[in-house]
Amino acid sequence: MAKVVGDIVIDIERCKGCEVCTTACPQDVIAMASEVNGKGYHYAMKVNGNCIGCSNCAVVCPDAVITVYRAKI
Repeated sequence: MAKVVGDIVIDIERCKGCEVCTTACPQDVIAMASEVNGKGYHYAMKVNGNCIGCSNCAVVCPDAVITVYRAKI
């Protein structure tokens, strides 16, 4: 049986720091940065490689700043 692995890319300049994605992630892959983006928001960032590609984060993001990639290995 193939294992599905995932990865995310976050557009940090468009992120408004709502933190919805952090609670939606079952693997705790996303956390809020202590730095701010160009708009002055603390942005979401990937903090580990445990992404399973579930897309929960991208689905709940109100600004559609998260892209999810999945691969079967």
